[in-house]
Amino acid sequence: MTRPPVIEFRGVGLTYPGTPPVAALQPCGLTVERGEFITVVGPSGSGKSTFLNVAGLLDAPTAGRYLLDGIDTAALPDRERTALRGRRIGFVFQSFHLLPHRSALENVTLAMLYTEVPRAERLVRARDALGRVGLGHRADAVPGRLSGGERQRVAIARALVSEPSLLLCDEPTGNLDSANAGSVLALLDELHAAGMTVLVITHDPAVAARGRRSLAIRDGRVSG
Repeated sequence: MTRPPVIEFRGVGLTYPGTPPVAALQPCGLTVERGEFITVVGPSGSGKSTFLNVAGLLDAPTAGRYLLDGIDTAALPDRERTALRGRRIGFVFQSFHLLPHRSALENVTLAMLYTEVPRAERLVRARDALGRVGLGHRADAVPGRLSGGERQRVAIARALVSEPSLLLCDEPTGNLDSANAGSVLALLDELHAAGMTVLVITHDPAVAARGRRSLAIRDGRVSG
């Protein structure tokens, strides 16, 4: 049986109310198949954040239908949308968002705190996720003792630990020097090669070029 696309936008758009209304994301169609590595590139103010929020189920579109793993998200009440987001989407942000006084292992484990996964299994899965990003030997280190690249790897492990359908990255190299940025992009390449669906939002053409397919966004219009 053929599995549905991870992301399917059918005329999806988002307009903020006001006088006049602001069309932050123009209605668009988009299909992201399983195992794709897609980048979305655009300058500041182009609509990248709105695109991220809609794709990540943080904001509901005001037009069209968004199917995630074949599930019509518009038909879900807020609680079920939140649960779906937690199960199917792993987020990686520019600023890492790690708890400074918790170890790498604890930061990854906390991503499963409100799930039904037993504590012992959470620890096993967190260690496995850290091993997957090459940080099994740094499980007990707190973020202040990790390099920027290592902190982003912990954040990626945290995003992977729930085995999501989609890894959604927002400027994942924005706070890194070139060496650490290169190592994080190489990791994303490895995850994609292993079958992960990866979508990266960026303003950097060099990062955008890493995708197997690249989309452009400008003035809320997605093309490519």
